[in-house]
Amino acid sequence: MPSKSLSRSLAILFAVNTLNFYDRQILGALLEPIRKEFHLSDTQLGALGTWPIVLYALMGVPLGRLADRGNRKRLLAAGVAVWASLTALGGFAKSYAMLFFSRLGVYVGEATCAPAGTSWIGDLFPAQRRSRALAIFMLGVPIGGALSHIIGGPAAQAWGWRMSLLTAALPAVLLIPALLTLHDPARGASETHRAADASAWSILTIPSMWWIIASGALVNFNLYALATFFPAFLTRYHRLPVGAAGFWTGVGYGVGGVLGGLAAGALGDRIIQRRNDGRMLSAAGAALLAAPMALAGIHQPPGAYAASITLVMTGYGLLNMYYGLVYSALHDIVAPALRGTAMSIYFLAMYLCGASFGPLITGRLSDYLARNAAQAAGAVRIGEIYRAIGLHQAMYVIPAISVALAVVLYAGSRTIAADMRRRDEINPHAVLQSAK
Repeated sequence: MPSKSLSRSLAILFAVNTLNFYDRQILGALLEPIRKEFHLSDTQLGALGTWPIVLYALMGVPLGRLADRGNRKRLLAAGVAVWASLTALGGFAKSYAMLFFSRLGVYVGEATCAPAGTSWIGDLFPAQRRSRALAIFMLGVPIGGALSHIIGGPAAQAWGWRMSLLTAALPAVLLIPALLTLHDPARGASETHRAADASAWSILTIPSMWWIIASGALVNFNLYALATFFPAFLTRYHRLPVGAAGFWTGVGYGVGGVLGGLAAGALGDRIIQRRNDGRMLSAAGAALLAAPMALAGIHQPPGAYAASITLVMTGYGLLNMYYGLVYSALHDIVAPALRGTAMSIYFLAMYLCGASFGPLITGRLSDYLARNAAQAAGAVRIGEIYRAIGLHQAMYVIPAISVALAVVLYAGSRTIAADMRRRDEINPHAVLQSAK
């Protein structure tokens, strides 16, 4: 495929993933006005992310199989239409239950994006260029999150949170027609070897796949906890207005996430030329560095929001290196015809065991610690000052999880070289450039 067509395909898929995460994370910028309007606890707020993620994970497996067997652009276009429509529906919610229902629909549509998009890119770009391409696609995570806060927070402050949800759906009107103009390549089109036949169950016989799944649960626990509660943390603990909290969270997401993603793409494509375990080792090192950054940012005193945002979002940028490094490592060990299925299995376990619990556990922990703070002070009710204390203390779970993530990624680096050799033995004509 000509390089111009490759660039156009990657640009449109990146834009789709950006809208994916914009619509997914928009509630993070709107939690405080939603909480006050519907009189919700942090546990209820966390549930707005948790149970839709569970449904997302369960829907991902059949949709991943469909991505491996069917037309990916039609599947993805349908997914965009569903999630954008349900995002807009949330703007008409008159109750917590209606808002909750709309978020379930958003996540069903979004379950098409990762399996279809990543397997599509795997067939567009060869292994030695894949890390950079996947890193660009996954820049949709920080950029989508950044825009959802930069636009959503100030819009909610100016016109109300419902208008923020309605405007979040509009880009789909342009993206769906653009997506339908793309060419969907054949499975294995970018490989330099003959792809062997394999069953979906063979994915679970790959040792590194289990470490990658475990790492996905941990990294997404952190990223979804941050996306859900960091703007609320800035509002409650550092006393920033809703608009400013959303705006500066978005700036942090954009700068930290883009720099981390680009660094991962460049590093991943370079280091795989020297050692097969390089991508996993690099991801482990980035996660380990993220822990003290997040710890220092959360530990800042009330009012020191600039230092808090800078440090926490530096940690976020380091965690965001995960995508370009680990997703490309997953493609290194899985046959082309099974990449959509592999991603859906990965997402099933990752979301059920990690992302779904990140907002819920952080929210429950926040409520518990707020209640303890109020009781210790002899207060008869849990006022805003105790909610600020509870959320601040609950956020310390993020650096702890970052350390655990580094350990799991290091363990995966110890098995991935053997798994890559095993794949090459199954495919005797492999000529992928990799170090022994």
